[in-house]
Amino acid sequence: MTVSRRHVLAGAAALPLVAGLSGQAGAAQAAPASDGYLVGVGIADVTGPAAENGMMGYSMPQQKTAGIHLRTRARAFIVADGTNRIVFVTADLGAIFQSVHQGVLRKLAAAFGDLYTERNLLLNATHTHAACGGDSHYAAYDLSILGFQEQTYNAVVDGIFAAISAAHRNLKPGTLTLGRTTLETASVNRSRPAFELNPAADKAHFPKAIDPAVTVLRFRQGSTDIGAISWFATHGTSMNNANQLISGDNKGYAAYEWEHDNRGVRYLDGPAGFVAAFPQTNSGDMSPNLDLKPSSTAEELTRTKTIGDLQFQAAKRAFDAAREPVAGGVDHRMTYVDMSAVVVDGKYTTSGKEQRTCAAAIGVSMLAGSVEDGPGIPILPEGVKNPFIDWLGGADAPIPQALADAQAPKVVAVPFGLMKPYPWAPEVLPLQIVRIGQLYLVGGPAEFTIVAGLRIRRTVAAELGVPLENVLVQGYANAYSQYVTTPEEYDSQQYEGASTLFGRNTLPAYQQEFGKLAAAMKAGTSVPHGPVPRDLRGKLINFQTGVVFDSPPLLKNFGDVLTDAAATYRRGDTVTVEFVTGHPKNKLRPTFFEVQRYDGGQWVRHADDGDWDTKYRWTRTGVADSKATITWDVPPNAPAGKYRVVHFGDWKNGWNGAISSFSGASRAFIVS
Repeated sequence: MTVSRRHVLAGAAALPLVAGLSGQAGAAQAAPASDGYLVGVGIADVTGPAAENGMMGYSMPQQKTAGIHLRTRARAFIVADGTNRIVFVTADLGAIFQSVHQGVLRKLAAAFGDLYTERNLLLNATHTHAACGGDSHYAAYDLSILGFQEQTYNAVVDGIFAAISAAHRNLKPGTLTLGRTTLETASVNRSRPAFELNPAADKAHFPKAIDPAVTVLRFRQGSTDIGAISWFATHGTSMNNANQLISGDNKGYAAYEWEHDNRGVRYLDGPAGFVAAFPQTNSGDMSPNLDLKPSSTAEELTRTKTIGDLQFQAAKRAFDAAREPVAGGVDHRMTYVDMSAVVVDGKYTTSGKEQRTCAAAIGVSMLAGSVEDGPGIPILPEGVKNPFIDWLGGADAPIPQALADAQAPKVVAVPFGLMKPYPWAPEVLPLQIVRIGQLYLVGGPAEFTIVAGLRIRRTVAAELGVPLENVLVQGYANAYSQYVTTPEEYDSQQYEGASTLFGRNTLPAYQQEFGKLAAAMKAGTSVPHGPVPRDLRGKLINFQTGVVFDSPPLLKNFGDVLTDAAATYRRGDTVTVEFVTGHPKNKLRPTFFEVQRYDGGQWVRHADDGDWDTKYRWTRTGVADSKATITWDVPPNAPAGKYRVVHFGDWKNGWNGAISSFSGASRAFIVS
């Protein structure tokens, strides 16, 4: 295939976002009560390399991890009705890639046999743009990260598996209730010109051009609340594209506030007594940046906390008021569809005639990025009329004419589906519907705009004969294939339309295929597996250099204090300590430091790098030497007393490659 300037530009610039268990099913677990379910919750870390690993979301090659502000976690929920069971996992990640789905399934099969399979497992991501990337098997989502990062991949797969295993061990008879409310101050439509092209009946459903619905599923075992899932649509882009600290963004903060601040969860102290997940729904055009501008570095933490707190407060209201018992069976339907080759019946198309999807491609407007959340190339504005296209040589660049016609009015920048030796994005994708009593989750491997989500929900609800409010689109599920807009929105070729891979009829194809799953679920019939997605293990490349060796500065040792704490602090002050350290990639630790308090004659952990009030920054200070800067913003409720900061790390020997651990401690200081 001829490579044009357009291909070179697209490839180099802003590409898309992008313990020993037996196989027993739990023979010792009690059966569900006659009026309830077996329910279980679990949580585990998926943070990944804290330094020199590209971040997933903004596709900025220079945005590499350089520390941790808020650890990223996977939160798992299992519901069983005595016949069927489902596993629902929300992870603080930019996306759930097909590679991760496949990896988790392999580990589940080895541990549980056929108890947890692709049919009853629903993995999804919060879509934070501040998590490690490089865990996809497809080039489009690894290019800005310099290839596949096995350490990230293993951290994600192992963490999700650990969360599911914890939920499995936690299974006990329990009950579920539904709560609902609305939240109108945590999102804004970032693609209003596209939204306005939709029919009046669709726009009338969203009078403020946002989806304000908050739906909460409350989990109880006996009289004890053990968890909650709170669905709400807003992007994970409160942290900007210059940030280099790992963070769960606004949804990660919402979960932390509920679990840690409200319920007293201590993540390193064993199984969590309460697990709170904040998954997305149809958030494709929903931004948390209410002024339609990315946050500045000075304000991003405040914005993250504000939008996260709004979600927590709304979820807690719905949780406390949850009075609707969840009743009925647990069920699931799942199939794989080649989304590049769907023949779409005229009942779903805007023309009323049969149409087809086509090979995946991104448009020139996608390279602009979403300017409201994370702009790309500034000379590439969003929209159909783009002066940069003429500079590229017009719309007749060497893209196959058949693909150009099929993708119109998109001006194709990179034909992902035609790239060799493998497509740059998956085309065989998992589609799933999960039933929990009267609640139905439509698991789609993409970012659906609110009207696209509405149309899918209407299609599924009509097939099932259930109220629309009981059908939710669960985006970012089981794989990732960028955006899905309505055909009308697609015509405007804003960022979201240019990122809708399979052409103008992508949404109608999803409506049709999800409709088939819903009809099968209602009829109690099975569905075909569909084509098998490719497995690209062993065919991946990585250009990111690893750790060669570590060395301390002259006359220093690993763990030595470079900048010590002051003798005293007041609440509201910031404690800062710097240590000689090694590269964080040497070992993925559960924490790189502890703020310890002297209590009862011994030092006890008070805070760590999983807490909102702390930050861990890694900085290379020479060819092989580096420092760790640890800060603690002393909160207003910190107990008065004696504290210290202890750093844990690992260094690599340049002669034999051996990894050795070390630790170092600051002076003791008083908080008053």
